Amino acid sequence: MAIVAQPLHARPRPADQLAWLTAGWPEFVFHDQETSRHLGRVRELFAELEVVLLDDDEIVAAGWAVPLCWSGEVDDLPAGYNDSLARALAAYDTGRRPDTLAILAAAVRPDRQGQGLAGELLGALRELAGRAGWPRVICPVRPTLKSRYPLTPIDRYAGWTRTDGTPFDPWIRTHCRLGARIVATAPRSQVITGTVAQWQSWTGMAFPDSGSFVIPDGLSVLHIDHATDHGVYVEPNVWLQHR
Repeated sequence: MAIVAQPLHARPRPADQLAWLTAGWPEFVFHDQETSRHLGRVRELFAELEVVLLDDDEIVAAGWAVPLCWSGEVDDLPAGYNDSLARALAAYDTGRRPDTLAILAAAVRPDRQGQGLAGELLGALRELAGRAGWPRVICPVRPTLKSRYPLTPIDRYAGWTRTDGTPFDPWIRTHCRLGARIVATAPRSQVITGTVAQWQSWTGMAFPDSGSFVIPDGLSVLHIDHATDHGVYVEPNVWLQHR
């Protein structure tokens, strides 16, 4: 059967069809306190911007976005993922008409990766902006391979290319093949904090003393301070704009 795009909430979905969505993500991303403050209301207000791809009535990809206001100038970009949530809610609360769709998540079921579904999903999400009359589409992208280079600054990583001139990172490359371009980096897209014990639980690592640590699936390092029983991880993203 042909791949079909459909709103996630068009009808009830069996829970087991969506269980894979959290697979492959590091545990610490689910403990961002700022995201937790906004996400419930965002999901309620902008449910129509959650999309799934179906193959023979099975969900094979899913993504979601928020509408916000952006002037089109780099200096006016949201700080990243969390700021996109906040700005979407601010536009709604003040009655401002959005002009930009920010795609905040897009995932393909693990057993269906490498089949071009990511591009189809991004296309389906971009169509939401066209139907709503929003002229701009942006994405704070979490680079796939950045976790292999956590010590490399995001500005430097975003500029890496392959020998054919295309972006080094495969997820950035997928966006660019669809006509997107890198417009900026988001060095502080998310800031995740917790106690030392929490970080040990989230990462499966021990932190015997204070310092900076490379953690599994981290795009940057984790900073641990035993004196204050505090750990801070700052997640960098890359801003892409779709034509």
